[in-house]
Amino acid sequence: MATKNTKIDVQSQFGKSAESYVTSSLHAKGNDLAKLVEIADRKAEAEILDIATGGGHVANALAPLSKKVVAFDLTSEILTAAKKFIEGNGVENVDFVQGDAERLPFFEEQFDIVTCRIAAHHFPNPESFVKGAYRVLKKGGQFLLIDNVSPEKDILDTFYNKVEKERDFSHHRAWKKSEWIKMLEESGFEIEEMYRFPKTFVFDDWCNRMNVLEDKKNGLSDFILSTTNEFHDKFRIVIESGKVYSFMGESVLLKAVKPDFSRE
Repeated sequence: MATKNTKIDVQSQFGKSAESYVTSSLHAKGNDLAKLVEIADRKAEAEILDIATGGGHVANALAPLSKKVVAFDLTSEILTAAKKFIEGNGVENVDFVQGDAERLPFFEEQFDIVTCRIAAHHFPNPESFVKGAYRVLKKGGQFLLIDNVSPEKDILDTFYNKVEKERDFSHHRAWKKSEWIKMLEESGFEIEEMYRFPKTFVFDDWCNRMNVLEDKKNGLSDFILSTTNEFHDKFRIVIESGKVYSFMGESVLLKAVKPDFSRE
């Protein structure tokens, strides 16, 4: 029941915010997106699956470099917004499919590349998502995963996830870097590359993207400000006029490969 409710929350939250994820500068641009495109082993005949496509920015960037991209998302409104954005750019080789990231409706070894950017913290069962990505990848195929991560220290991890959950009830968990590595390797992937990206969140914009009410926004700001210097230092909290102006989180990009032992 908890899993079902989480996914309903995701659809509710992102259905209301679909257009904002197309226009969000954090999602539309960013060094992480550029690095993903750079390290992808792109081929003209490649078929790509972009899981939880959101605003469609990964699909839009990779489509001109490949045969076909499937933009896949749980929320119909998100897919509508992504389709409008991508096709508005003149891109014609993207299919839009609705479905669950933890139950991928695709054949085994169907794709050359699987991507997922800034979405997996909404998945209640990330192990199922990772195993599914492994299943649908061809041998030698690559999984490019980007997501916000929490600090390795437990008290900082707990704080960060509480703040994210207060801002967005559809947030499930930002995992530690070590947890992602463990999940990927236990599913059979071999990790080839990892990159870290500091992320500055401007507090008002960050809250407004999820339609946080003013009273709740003020309460969240007060909670952040009530923490000790350790938290202020770690998250680079900036204060203006007695309120949080910004803070810093981080994301990672992991390039993992499904081994092809026949080539060795």
